[in-house]
Amino acid sequence: MHTALIPVIASFSELKNKEIINLCDGSLLGCIGDLEVNTCTGEITALIIPGNGLLASISAKNRTVIPWRDIERIGKDTILVRHETNGK
Repeated sequence: MHTALIPVIASFSELKNKEIINLCDGSLLGCIGDLEVNTCTGEITALIIPGNGLLASISAKNRTVIPWRDIERIGKDTILVRHETNGK
């Protein structure tokens, strides 16, 4: 995603409330549970969507990691991504 297309996001709480839609198949992937950040540069490298279940927020099992390069657009209510799910 080109940096000129990224709107200013005031906080993580604003970002995590957006639904993530996969443009490859139109599916709703969920909402952001966490971010992966490059600690040297401070850049966000991936969005992490927790899996389903009681312990989903603390378990790495069934989580979806969306690399930053897969983001097409961040809108008011949604984040559009092109993410190949490899048969999931």
